[in-house]
Amino acid sequence: MDGDLGDFLRSRRGRIRPEEVGLPSYGRRRVPGLRREEVAQLAGVSVDYYIRLEQGRGQHVSDAVLNAVARVLRLDETEHAYLCTVARPRRDRAVRRPEAPRVRPGVQALLDGMDRTPAFVIGPRMDVLAWNSLADAVSGYSRTAPAGRNIPRHVFLDPASEALYPEWPAIAAQAVAHLRLKAGDRPDDPELCALVGELSVRSEDFRRLWADHQVKACMSGVKRLHHPLAGLLTLPYQTLTVQTDPDQTIVVYTPEQGSETAERLALLGSWATAEV
Repeated sequence: MDGDLGDFLRSRRGRIRPEEVGLPSYGRRRVPGLRREEVAQLAGVSVDYYIRLEQGRGQHVSDAVLNAVARVLRLDETEHAYLCTVARPRRDRAVRRPEAPRVRPGVQALLDGMDRTPAFVIGPRMDVLAWNSLADAVSGYSRTAPAGRNIPRHVFLDPASEALYPEWPAIAAQAVAHLRLKAGDRPDDPELCALVGELSVRSEDFRRLWADHQVKACMSGVKRLHHPLAGLLTLPYQTLTVQTDPDQTIVVYTPEQGSETAERLALLGSWATAEV
C-alpha cells in the first residue's frame, strides 16, 4: 500500500485553513488547506525535507519532526500514532506468510463463560475468529462462510448489511477507519492488501471512504442493529486485547441490565439453547 503516507499527509493539510494557524489566506490556491511549504515552515523543517517525507523517503525521520508535523496538522492521538507507523514502517516484519489464525482454548473458554452477553474475537484483518453462543445468535457466525465473517467485507459487499444497521454510514466509516489503522501497522500483509484491493474494486462506498484516510481505533462505542427475530438491538461494546496474541481483540457487547435489548438478548439465548 505504497503512497499511503503522502496521501495521508495531503489529506490532513487539506483540512486546515491557513487563517487557523495564523497564516494569511490571500492568493489563489490550487488546492484547499495548507501548502507543503507552509507545513514545513510551521514545523520548523526545510521544504525539501518535508517533501521527501510526503514522498515516503523519510524512513529515518526523527520523533521531533513527526511530533512537529503532527502538531501543525492537528492530528489526534490515533492519527499521530498512525503517522509514526507509516512514516517508519518496520520492514523486518515485511515477509508475512498467510497463516490460519488460531484462538487459544483459554480465550474460547472465556467467551463461553460470558453466557449472558455476546462476545467474539476479531483478528488483524477484522475477521471474526471465534464467538460464544449468544454472539452466534445475534450475528449467525456459524451459518456464515469464513469469507463472510470479515467485518468490512460483510458491511460493503453483503446487500443485507444496509438493512441490518440503521446507522449504516457510520458503521461503514468506522470499519474503514479501523481497517486503515491496521493496514498502517501491517504494510506488507498480502492478505490485508488483497482485502483492500477487493473492496476497492467491488464497492464505490469503500473507495470513497478509503480515500478519506480516516484512522480510528474502535475501542468502545454503541452499535445498533435490526435482528430478524429479536428486533432492534442497542449494543454498547467494549474491547480487550488478548495479551498472548496482541493481533487479536475480544469484543464484548454490554447492554444495560434490565433494558429492552437485554431482555431481547435473553430471549435469543433461550431460543438458541432450545435449538441445540
